[in-house]
Amino acid sequence: MPSEVIQWFPGHMAKTRRLIAECLPQVDIVLEVLDARIPKSSANPELSRLIGDKPLLKLLNKSSLADPAVSRAFDGYYRQRGILCLETDCLTGAGIREIPRTVQKILSEKLARYAERGMQGRHLRAMIVGIPNVGKSSLINRLAGGKKAKVENRPGVTLDKQWVPAGEGLDLLDMPGVLWPKFDNRTTGLHLALTGAIKDSILDLEEIACSLLGILAARYPDRLSARYRVTPEEVSSLTPYDLFLTVGKRRGFVISGGETDTERTCRMLLDEFRRGVLGGISLEFPKETE
Repeated sequence: MPSEVIQWFPGHMAKTRRLIAECLPQVDIVLEVLDARIPKSSANPELSRLIGDKPLLKLLNKSSLADPAVSRAFDGYYRQRGILCLETDCLTGAGIREIPRTVQKILSEKLARYAERGMQGRHLRAMIVGIPNVGKSSLINRLAGGKKAKVENRPGVTLDKQWVPAGEGLDLLDMPGVLWPKFDNRTTGLHLALTGAIKDSILDLEEIACSLLGILAARYPDRLSARYRVTPEEVSSLTPYDLFLTVGKRRGFVISGGETDTERTCRMLLDEFRRGVLGGISLEFPKETE
């Protein structure tokens, strides 16, 4: 993983820390939006310390892009540890309407106290946090029933906090999506790069694409073989780089001299993975989270 990935806008992280600390007293619950393909790598390691004992609900978003069996395993993993989570998806709408109901269930005692004081109509307030490109703004727009938050398929679009009424007695505080300035290990950085949380412009895309092929060869060899017309023997025997060159040639990405057009091959592989063309692919498994 290139060194420049490790040193990515620490100033923005400091700003978000301050915003979370300042706004936390204004909210009843924190919703952490995770990428369902990488629940561990997309979780902010500082969040637990920042929010203290404030209730937390994890949202495994982009669930249609993840392996359903792995997402179910993560759901069980979190629940065994007393952490509530929901699988959500902004493209299909799956799980979105469950969010207000789950928030009300978690905060049922607070709602009961409001009712005792004659404050039945008081809205609950939720802070939404998450790293870039996990679908935070799209999720907010789904909940709000319209285009309330700015959405683009690239990291770093939401730059300041904004309140959004979501209906069903719930108001959302959208926080800027930023990465922390240091990653624990190379795998975390790789997973963030593969899912688009890190800007492609600062990455060695060839290295990232080869790493993706290595993961697919190890965990989803049948899909890799079927999609890119490489034989099972090639999948099992070739190095990720040789597999990368072979896939490019099979796709017809060839330049003068018969060499693989590596730039086109990189873009194609990353784009197809990110759009879910190969089906639901998870990069992390609960047992590895341990």
